Amino acid sequence: RHFPCPPSSPKNLCVALEIQCNNSAVFVAGRYNKYSRNLPQTPWIIDGERKLESSVEELISEHLMAEFKADSFNFSSSGREDVDVRTLGNGRPFAIELVNPRRIHFTAEEMKGLQQTINNSSDKIKVRDLQLVTREAIGRMKEGEEEKTKTYSALIWTDKAIQKEDIAFLDDMKELKLDQKTPLRVLHRRPLALRCRIIHTMRAEYIDEHHFRLQLKTQAGTYIKEFVHGDFGRTKPNIGSLLNRTADILELDVESVDVDWPPTLDN
Repeated sequence: RHFPCPPSSPKNLCVALEIQCNNSAVFVAGRYNKYSRNLPQTPWIIDGERKLESSVEELISEHLMAEFKADSFNFSSSGREDVDVRTLGNGRPFAIELVNPRRIHFTAEEMKGLQQTINNSSDKIKVRDLQLVTREAIGRMKEGEEEKTKTYSALIWTDKAIQKEDIAFLDDMKELKLDQKTPLRVLHRRPLALRCRIIHTMRAEYIDEHHFRLQLKTQAGTYIKEFVHGDFGRTKPNIGSLLNRTADILELDVESVDVDWPPTLDN
């Protein structure tokens, strides 16, 4: 009723007003060590104000962004450590999604050189096994986040004097079950919940009357600081209750994150 069929041919050719070219995202994975007790994993910004000048995420991503010539990035990792906790051993697995990169092809040698560039740029972090991966492969890292075990080393202080024999029983404790309410320090960003976690093994090394070092192998997701000081009774049992005295944690190191990803490279 309203238009001829077939319609009449247009009198003018179409004109392209804008053309955009975008590349699919590229994913880079590796493992990082953090050697500073004053470096957050991601930018620490509260109420729009930056608290510390850098982060693990920024120290790694700035070089990747420059080489891949990407528009933006998304950082993810297998768990996270607190700002004052070091990550040692083979490091913590991480992955970075590079959005709309202008360059996508890198040889193994070029990736090795990029890894060296990152490592030379700061003494606060080191990366290893830097490699290109698929989007699907990142799922394996997230799977391991809750399922795997983690090993820690904690320097502990006690208010009452201790002797070697006072802490010897910790070595014999296996598969200790904890009930942990969400710690007060993360309650502003995590829902209140009661989580059951397991300390698989412990090994205590006596230092002096008020200090000892504790090696722990735990279920992923265990709050170690709260296991030491008890978090006002929100973690039960805790080192303080086991020793029947006040205990606090002075230093914490992540010794290993037992996620077998990404594949180890010979570099």
